[in-house]
Amino acid sequence: MQRTMMDFWVGLFVMAGIGALLVLGLKVGNLTDFQADKGYVLIGNFENVGGLKVRAPVKSAGVVVGRVVDIQFSVKTYDAVVTVKVDMQYQFPKDTFASILTSGLLGEQYIGLLPGGDEEMLTDGDKFIKTNSAIVLEEMIGRFLFDRASEKKDSDPEI
Repeated sequence: MQRTMMDFWVGLFVMAGIGALLVLGLKVGNLTDFQADKGYVLIGNFENVGGLKVRAPVKSAGVVVGRVVDIQFSVKTYDAVVTVKVDMQYQFPKDTFASILTSGLLGEQYIGLLPGGDEEMLTDGDKFIKTNSAIVLEEMIGRFLFDRASEKKDSDPEI
């Protein structure tokens, strides 16, 4: 009797551990939000999406208000077309600014929404008028090194 009771508690503990790992996996994979049909779709064109991925969060004031649904390349405009779904409870003005941001120095990328002052609100299928592409760390380092090299070249006296 004592042995079976101990086996029961060990089994229960193992099942709780497996459940915790499952919840952690869903959290890391951004798969914990199952409200896929309660929202409206917005579209934005970006020159560079960097490491933005489908299911990345859409945030405003640090609060998750939606998710990235799709990322495509446009052969007409030669830029990335990002489709996001925003929860119905959050309404944004027509002149909302959409930027691709990074949480932390090397963290995940997300879309940040900065509401404007327009009285008319975005509706299903609307496009963001103002967008700001991702800042690519390699480009910044390259520009910095190029600027430093040109400064050095300009400061050398001619002989």
